[in-house]
Parts: sequence; C-alpha cells; structure tokens
Amino acid sequence: MTTLDLTIRRANAHDAATVAPLINLAGEGLPFHFWSQLAAPGQDPWDVARERLASPDGMLETRDAWIGLLHGQEAGFLLGYLQPAEPATVPEDAPGILRPLIELEAEAPDSFYINVLATRPGMERQGVASRMLEHAGKAAGPAGMSLIVSDANAPARRLYERHGFTDAARRPMVSGGWQAPGKEWVLMVRGR
Repeated sequence: MTTLDLTIRRANAHDAATVAPLINLAGEGLPFHFWSQLAAPGQDPWDVARERLASPDGMLETRDAWIGLLHGQEAGFLLGYLQPAEPATVPEDAPGILRPLIELEAEAPDSFYINVLATRPGMERQGVASRMLEHAGKAAGPAGMSLIVSDANAPARRLYERHGFTDAARRPMVSGGWQAPGKEWVLMVRGR
C-alpha cells in the first residue's frame, strides 16, 4: 500500500477542461479522434470534449469519476463503473474501431471497469496512479476489477501487474483513421 498523501475527491462537470486531456492520454488518442469527428466545421475538438463531459448526462455526472490532488494540483483522474452481471452484446451499429473494446468489456461481467486512469504529465511515477487504483478497489464489483490497455503501453501494464491485474483476453486494434503504437487491446482483470 502506498503512503502518498494524495487527496481524492469526486470529479464533476466543472472538471471537464482538466480531465479531457487525461481521458485522451489514457485512451491512446482515440477519444480525440472521436471528438474530432463530432466537431462542427471550425469547432475545436477540445470544446466538443468539454461540452460532452460537462453535460448532465456526461461521463463526469453519470459514472464514478475521481480526481487525485497532489499538493493542491490535479495530478490524476480515474473513471469507472460497475459492469452488468449479464454481458452486453456488441450493437450492430457500433463503429468497427470500438468493437474490440466493447467485446473485451463484456468479458468481465460484474467487475468494476476502470475506463480511464491517467496521471498528469510531469507528475508520473510519484504514486498517483497506484493510489487511485487503491481507491477504486473499494468500488470493486463481485468479480473484482477490470480494465483495457494497449499492448504497447508497457509502463501501464507494469503498474497494473504490480497491483495484481493479469491478462484475460486480447483483441486486435482496428484503426478506422486513428493510429496508435499498439497492435492489440488487452483486457486485464483482478479478483476481489
């Protein structure tokens, strides 16, 4: 257990500008790809991100979302939710780029799914992500916790392994106009 003096508070719509870059960082650039597609001509994709996140039905208002504060500065962000007991099927109209992610999520029913875990650049390797994972462990579902990470994100994979996560399944990444260094998405799980 880490002894880092990190204050963790619930995130809210006012945090949209702070967490949008962290969501994009954790998502290997895939979120920005989608925000760009949703942007009107001439609209900044970051504005789309902030608007969507801050809306009453946005992720910051409908999920378990936490901000980690180190020395009074936003240092980390974690967003997750409890997976249903019955795995969801992949919607027929789901974009191909998202299909492998949806399929992997469905392989961890009843778990607390960590959708986003990111540390602000410049604040890495101070224990922020470890402390956020410990905090999320309190919300673990009957089947523990789950997350999806790129096979190319070695630092994140090492962090998750140190916290007891193991590989459970893999799916090939689909580019769909988005490029990332990885070749596969990896579902990692940790029991209660």
